[in-house]
Amino acid sequence: MQKIYTRMGDGSGVELSESELKRDLEEGTKDAAERAKVSPLSQDELAYLFDVYSDPARFVGVDHGNEVIFSYDNGSYKSKEDLTEIPLYGVQEAQVYEKFLGADILDLGQIDYSFKPVKAIATFEQQALEYALLVTTVPMFYGAQPNLGSYTQPDGPCANPMELLPQGKIAEARAAQEEMMEHAVRDMVYVGSAMYESGADGLNFDTVGAAGDIDFLATLRAIEILKKKYPQMAMMVGMAGEFVLGMHGEVTYDGVRLAGLYPHKQIALAEKAGATIFGPAVNINTDKSCAWNAARAITFVKACVEVSHIPVHANMGMGLCGIPMADCPPVDAVSRASKAMVEITRLDGL
Repeated sequence: MQKIYTRMGDGSGVELSESELKRDLEEGTKDAAERAKVSPLSQDELAYLFDVYSDPARFVGVDHGNEVIFSYDNGSYKSKEDLTEIPLYGVQEAQVYEKFLGADILDLGQIDYSFKPVKAIATFEQQALEYALLVTTVPMFYGAQPNLGSYTQPDGPCANPMELLPQGKIAEARAAQEEMMEHAVRDMVYVGSAMYESGADGLNFDTVGAAGDIDFLATLRAIEILKKKYPQMAMMVGMAGEFVLGMHGEVTYDGVRLAGLYPHKQIALAEKAGATIFGPAVNINTDKSCAWNAARAITFVKACVEVSHIPVHANMGMGLCGIPMADCPPVDAVSRASKAMVEITRLDGL
């Protein structure tokens, strides 16, 4: 039987037989369907995925007419930190993303990429944003992470829930998280207001839920406040993982408990809060093939797209949605995951 060259979730090369590839695709979609309680991919969709991952070409692409939007998170620092190590100023790198990499939505952010440190230097970031707007054409978002962990002691004002939980201090840990949330909401609203009033086309809340359900709730509350303040403001929510970790366990939004929500439930709450673009994130399993991971991710995202009333831009970065966990993911794996994600889910962007 023909051997098919593909990748594992860590980017390493591997050869699979046709039967092994088909098995991985079937098991990947089954895993997602069972976890999120959604429909698995159809046999036709699995056959399509088999064709994509068995294609001998090094690079594959979508068919004409199926192109989608490219948006970025922390695009103004990612190349310098992870890829080229060329010391470009953030605005210059944004120009590179637009002029050379075909970005449709740009993202400017401070190197720490969190709202808390940006608050202290907001005036300087406003100047950088205004300059970036002068030298670029496509929409410019300002991006940062809620990053509730930055509010814990010794650097922040709140007790650290991760130290309290092992001591059995559950109530104290929850109270600390709620206090962290109040600080984070104020900072997100402050920074978001400053950047929008300086001309930003929108705000990108990146890696939402990294600190669990309280992190997600803080973001939803900040979006709700900003939407009332600026009804025309575009806001993109990019999630940290495929389901919301129940670090608090009891917080709700609009009567819905946040812990354990999968993408198709996350997007419903993001819409209610006022988000205008949603970015589902599906973590990769490095011990499984990219085909297994892609089938699994596409199952989650397809269910998300089916219930969405706002554009969906899947997080296709390193370690997410079928993209290997590597600083510079191999192009054969990236192109296959991207093509399959676009043409099966019919989402709006990557």
